[in-house]
Amino acid sequence: MRYEIRVEGQLSETLARAFPELGHVVMSGQTVLYGPVVDEAHLYGLLARCQSLGLRVLEMRQLPE
Repeated sequence: MRYEIRVEGQLSETLARAFPELGHVVMSGQTVLYGPVVDEAHLYGLLARCQSLGLRVLEMRQLPE
């Protein structure tokens, strides 16, 4: 499965490195994290990482294969 997670603001390179398994791009004042998600536990782990870093998740969606 591939997912996209949109967070508010522009992530610094330091924060982006907290998600080594995901690519990222900045668009319109948001950062889009994207990439493969192995399973539901991995997805919840990514969301927990966002929360622990104080990132505001705006949208999360599964991408078509």
